[in-house]
Amino acid sequence: MSAKSSAAEVTAALLVIGDEILSGRTKDKNIGYIAEYLTAVGIDLTEVRVVADDETAIVDALNALRHRYTYVFTTGGIGPTHDDITADCVAKAFGVSIDVDPRALAILKERLAATGGEMNEARLRMTRIPKGADLVLNKVSGAPGIWIGNVIVMAGVPSIMQAMLDEVAPRLKTGIRMLSETVRANAREGDIGTQLGEIAKANPDVAIGSYPFFDPQHGPNTNVVLRARDPDKLAAATRAVESMLVRVRGAQSSSA
Repeated sequence: MSAKSSAAEVTAALLVIGDEILSGRTKDKNIGYIAEYLTAVGIDLTEVRVVADDETAIVDALNALRHRYTYVFTTGGIGPTHDDITADCVAKAFGVSIDVDPRALAILKERLAATGGEMNEARLRMTRIPKGADLVLNKVSGAPGIWIGNVIVMAGVPSIMQAMLDEVAPRLKTGIRMLSETVRANAREGDIGTQLGEIAKANPDVAIGSYPFFDPQHGPNTNVVLRARDPDKLAAATRAVESMLVRVRGAQSSSA
């Protein structure tokens, strides 16, 4: 996207935290969901990082990302076990203290009373909140997430993360929604790459991508996906792609 459209853009990064993701023991189900969710409300997910349960790695990533994007979302590492260190790392990144938060404690006590659970040291860990942070309510299991500055800290369990995302969504600043068009090329990617590059250069406010696939009936094929915030610019670029494809297919037919 050109600088002219940057004023309309709200950007985000996602920091996925957890040794279990990097080892492959747990297959991440959150990245795709968050990407689609944010796109739908007009927020561009621009970067995703995956880091281990390591304080230095988490703090460094947070400080790099939060200065670069409108929002940073994190998933993982806010449970009751010893390696759930995300809240502490967030506090360190922001240079604030962390302690048991009366609001979080009251929420968890009420939840435990309703479910018959008991407060213990492990569960108490989930009520520790960085000073100055807001809570992200968790309607699934009670223990809240964290919102401090432009960083939104969510659970790694998909059902809980999704509930937390629903909680914060109404408060997020959103940009102009990205529009998209998909054109089936009926041509190999290599046969249209140069022409697509020329169209992209002539339409700097439209992102153009080509995605090859195999059609069992007709063999190698390509989908051309165009994305833009301005419907008129998107339509113009789409017409240019369609016209180009007609010329390419005509040239191929005449040489066959």
